Amino acid sequence: MGIFISIFNLLYNIIFILLLARAVLSWIRPDPYHHIWGPIMRIVYQLTEPMLAPIRRMLPQTGMVDWSPMVLIIGLIVLRSILYSILF
Repeated sequence: MGIFISIFNLLYNIIFILLLARAVLSWIRPDPYHHIWGPIMRIVYQLTEPMLAPIRRMLPQTGMVDWSPMVLIIGLIVLRSILYSILF
């Protein structure tokens, strides 16, 4: 059971950091063709888009604000707390 929790925590932390990076990158909007920021942006967007696209399709249009990262973060927090309450 301990290895399952360790793997879950690792995945949780990686997804959380990727979502946080995506949010920060969307706020500062670096040049996507820059030799450093371009590859970082592509990697972050390629890893997070499969998780965010289904959520984005379910949410109503709210103009320029994309709420899907926040919904996913809240969902991950809820999932983590449910899992911990079941296991501990």
